[in-house]
Amino acid sequence: MDYECRCSEDSNGRPNAILFNILSQAPNSEPARSNLNYLPSNRCHCEMRRTVRLKTPSDTCQVASSILVKTIYFMKSLPAFQQLPPKDQLVLLQSCWAPLFILGLAQEHVSFEVEDMQAPSMLKRILLNRQDVKEPDREQPTLAGVQKLKSCLKKFWSLDLSPKEYAYLKGTMIFNPDVPGLRAVLFIEGLQQEAQHALKEVLALLHPEDHGRFARLLLAGSSLKTITPGLITELFFRPIISQAHLLDLLADMLFSR
Repeated sequence: MDYECRCSEDSNGRPNAILFNILSQAPNSEPARSNLNYLPSNRCHCEMRRTVRLKTPSDTCQVASSILVKTIYFMKSLPAFQQLPPKDQLVLLQSCWAPLFILGLAQEHVSFEVEDMQAPSMLKRILLNRQDVKEPDREQPTLAGVQKLKSCLKKFWSLDLSPKEYAYLKGTMIFNPDVPGLRAVLFIEGLQQEAQHALKEVLALLHPEDHGRFARLLLAGSSLKTITPGLITELFFRPIISQAHLLDLLADMLFSR
């Protein structure tokens, strides 16, 4: 996907220079250079902020929806999870659904491509600054975020996990006693230890010579938490759920009989 960086251009080189100057001088807007403080000096400002969307949303969203349904029913199928108070189930769902979904993408070797999303015109951005015009406050998928997601997927593909390894790794991520707001913390901590022990036993059978594999799997699992649920929601599910709240839909699936 070709893209020409325009970071070095000044306002005189922009096709909408007049509107850009108006926008940059608006009372509620910050100087453009202030955003650079949040970016590594060796990364392109344009590259980090590029918003993207799925190149084939109809196909990819269908596959993603199927994986998400399997993820929720995997959680429901665990007897120990069903023994938890409903509030704890909901708290754990909110904490782990995105990492579990990414593991599902990795397990089913789902690949996808993105394309640039056309940015709002300068005039539209000016109009959206009016108090009577509000735009939903949602995270927009960026190329940098997608690249981070793809890097996680490639990491798991390089590890070449078996179905049992995926299952027990998911268990260690579901039963996380460190999630704020839990009531049955000690019980959940015991369940996590059981899942970790089961994962170690599987690794001892499948990879008896690889003594560092357990640590690598846990490290790879922890990296999934760097992918925000907002990125996953907007990239894979916003095209099909419209304005609905995804977590509400997941909770309905979790507690449905």
